[in-house]
Amino acid sequence: MNKTILDALKKIEEDYNVKILYACESGSRAWGFPSKDSDYDVRFIYVHPTNYYLSIDPVGVGKKRDVIELPINDLLDVSGWELTKALKLFRKSNPPLLEWLRSNIVYYEAFSTIDRMKTLSEVTFIPSSCLYHYLNMANKNFREFLQGEQVKIKKYFYVLRPVFAAKWIEQYNEFPPLEFHTLLERIVPNGPLKTEIETLLKRKIAGDELELEPKVSMINTFLTEELIMLEAYAKSVSFHIPDPTPQLDQLFRNTLEEVWGFSK
Repeated sequence: MNKTILDALKKIEEDYNVKILYACESGSRAWGFPSKDSDYDVRFIYVHPTNYYLSIDPVGVGKKRDVIELPINDLLDVSGWELTKALKLFRKSNPPLLEWLRSNIVYYEAFSTIDRMKTLSEVTFIPSSCLYHYLNMANKNFREFLQGEQVKIKKYFYVLRPVFAAKWIEQYNEFPPLEFHTLLERIVPNGPLKTEIETLLKRKIAGDELELEPKVSMINTFLTEELIMLEAYAKSVSFHIPDPTPQLDQLFRNTLEEVWGFSK
């Protein structure tokens, strides 16, 4: 599969005249709970030649799109963000982007941009921004998928993981790990609840997630209580950092010089 993914990335570079700086796995494979039939969610960051940016129309306006998305098939979901889009989201401590940078499945990396972004992320992290992201995701999925008497196993993990991530931020004031098992080990003490979650995790990974079955009251109660507490906590905190724009502007210029040279 790695070769298939690398071939797709190479074709993107040729078809769109861009350079890919970084490509990784996102979603359930990066989170540590893929099913047997999970597809590959490949995400990447790319940069155009220098002259592309030297025009009166900024990237992201009109025909100058700031994303590249390949048609999704049963096996591959491939999409990427242009560098200035990525850096503007990075400035806001965008959690999906921060997850990409921390993915433990990296398909491709070139040049120094990503290493520099990782270093900057240590001083640009905004806990409140990430906290609200995970809390909103958890609330939405909880309302949409886990309110009936019959639920799908898979849906529990799309609520549990953002709840654990939000609790990690509350407890450690740092961006949470991607891996579900790491979050579970640190967030949930040993006992019946952890055992129940671990049992469901084994079933999901084994592919036992398609049929509806009675909801797990213990987990639903835990999620209800945690969401209430996290909502209260989120309202009580605020966090501000110095504007990192000058550093990100320089990072962008350095990338153009490193990748293309200013003469191109």
